[in-house]
Amino acid sequence: MAKIGKQKKITVEGIDYTLQHPGSEAWLEIQDRIQTGNGMVSNKQMAKEIFTHVIVEPKVNFAHFDENEGLEEVMNEATSFLRTGK
Repeated sequence: MAKIGKQKKITVEGIDYTLQHPGSEAWLEIQDRIQTGNGMVSNKQMAKEIFTHVIVEPKVNFAHFDENEGLEEVMNEATSFLRTGK
């Protein structure tokens, strides 16, 4: 089954989120963009990429998670979804 465009609905802390897979090539591009100069991953940049390219409903940003719990759980769900498509 194709990953690109595949959606997954999750509920975290009473808020429904819709994740949409951007496709394998876009996922690899995201991985390239989140690398720091020393080969580490920037968690902040990863969150921005997920906010922009993976969470399609509701549109979120850091302010959303300042007002609502669940940032870490949403990030874990989204990262797992990107890796597996499930």
